[in-house]
Amino acid sequence: MIRNAYEQAASLFVETVAQVGTVQWHLVALGEWTVRDLVGHTNRALLTVETYLDNPPETVDVTRPTDYFLRAKASLADPAAVAARGREAGQALGDDPLATVQETATRVLARVQQTPDDACLITPVGGMRLIDYLPSRIFELTIHTLDLGAAIVVDVDLPEAASAVTLGMIAELAQQPGKAAPLLLAVTGRQPLPATFSVL
Repeated sequence: MIRNAYEQAASLFVETVAQVGTVQWHLVALGEWTVRDLVGHTNRALLTVETYLDNPPETVDVTRPTDYFLRAKASLADPAAVAARGREAGQALGDDPLATVQETATRVLARVQQTPDDACLITPVGGMRLIDYLPSRIFELTIHTLDLGAAIVVDVDLPEAASAVTLGMIAELAQQPGKAAPLLLAVTGRQPLPATFSVL
């Protein structure tokens, strides 16, 4: 299911990027990111798999997909640095962002198909198995494709497997103190979420 979900999320991302109009690349998309920046950042959910597989670690330090996010939040989530990486990734898309995204997706999905689940890769928060790292990439692809759809005003119909993995990640992240109760009350229609609520 994880591999299928990753392929679905990647395909959905590429399909949505294909709908970006010529004049839309410089529109504000998310925070201070433009559409180009957002697409560049989201493309890293493909590129990092490839890059990290090229540097296998000696040990596996992180086994739960949600722990990747929690460790990254604790050590890597400086907003200015994240914003800067997004802008750099946007510029790296070059003169034909769609072609770059399509080429990246084709190459990385082929690499993943040829790589066993227990292949190890190095991430900024420690060594992980491929199958444990992919759910965080599915989450990133899915959520940011929704962001992209909102920015360019197109409907995004989430495929079942990608949606299921992303919702599962959200449920696990909501186990942090103070997160589960407001989320449960909101999704059962009892009260709205606080304005600043996030499971990340």
